[in-house]
Amino acid sequence: MKRQNDVATQALIDIDKNIDALVKQIELLSFVNPTNIEEEKKKFFASKYLTDPVFQYPEINFDRFDLHRELFAQPIELIEDADVKKLYEDIIYTYSGLIQCIETIGDGRKFYYNCLHCFGTPTEKDVENAKFILHFEDEDVNEERFLPKYASKETEIFFKDFSKDYDFNYNIIHSKKISASAMVLNNIQTLVLNENHLFSQHELNVLNNHEIGVHMVTTMNGLLHPLKIFSHGFPNYEETQEGLAVFAEYMSNNLTVTRLKELAYRVIAVDSLAKGYNFSKTFRLLHNQFDLNRDSAFYITLRVHRGGGFTKDYLYLTGLKKIYDFYNKGNDLSPLLSGKVTLEYLDEIKELMQKGFAVDSKHYTGAYLKNDNSNETVDFILENLK
Repeated sequence: MKRQNDVATQALIDIDKNIDALVKQIELLSFVNPTNIEEEKKKFFASKYLTDPVFQYPEINFDRFDLHRELFAQPIELIEDADVKKLYEDIIYTYSGLIQCIETIGDGRKFYYNCLHCFGTPTEKDVENAKFILHFEDEDVNEERFLPKYASKETEIFFKDFSKDYDFNYNIIHSKKISASAMVLNNIQTLVLNENHLFSQHELNVLNNHEIGVHMVTTMNGLLHPLKIFSHGFPNYEETQEGLAVFAEYMSNNLTVTRLKELAYRVIAVDSLAKGYNFSKTFRLLHNQFDLNRDSAFYITLRVHRGGGFTKDYLYLTGLKKIYDFYNKGNDLSPLLSGKVTLEYLDEIKELMQKGFAVDSKHYTGAYLKNDNSNETVDFILENLK
């Protein structure tokens, strides 16, 4: 479809390009992962879980004030379409909030309050859902597929083999300074694997569908649009992204009760922040009250308390429920794979495509082609979440 008003169109493209250049500098996950995780883990265990870890973080390599100023200097009044203009207002406020998160990493409650603004915190309903999940029995972790045996260097062949079904290339690096077993860095199209982690075959299946099948697919689709908002991210896109990623685990028959319980523990841990718990108290809640093994309890507590209180982790479960319900109503998932987009902005996404500012998704998540889930307990849980 021909774009309307060439002057207004060029203004929108210029504003989008400027914002893209600015926000490429603020990949939050690049700054919020501590650089001394394993050292502090040993000290914490030696203290009998009483002395909170003292984490160190990467240095911030950009001028925070200049970024704020340049974001708010964008002439969005030149955007004629009211809905698109509102979208870009939301984008500017969202990324200003992320800059505030980054500039307060390690600064106790300041970081936590900035995260509340960006990601929110679990509702009572969310906590009830988490506790509902925790009533179910785990799978038998002694099954061969669940046994950890692959070092990060050994896993590259699994990721590369899985990725043959996709028409794109990406980088793989290894790090001892991430809290997750693996993660995608969107701004440099890179998969990061945790060198301190041993991977099971099941976990590799999960990560391939989660990290490559969704996070890398949406990264690569996002780069194809005239508007780079699809690449750097719509406001509050994290919930939709993580929901899609865990849903790919479900559709590929790799979502287990154990995995759902991991997501539930994250909700409980984030909720503990709202209750004022420090690191050691959240850990003891998970380890003693919920009987979670100490390594898992440490890493979940780390994910939630890094930076001073990182609330994002509760969104995996809420996002999964939203995507599960969306799919089961017969909706097409393709627009949600078009980049780092948000379910709540679906109408705006379709409008941008109709006006020629965005294109249809080139890459499609393989797991979504057919529902292979055979775990009736997982289905029962997802159907009955509130």
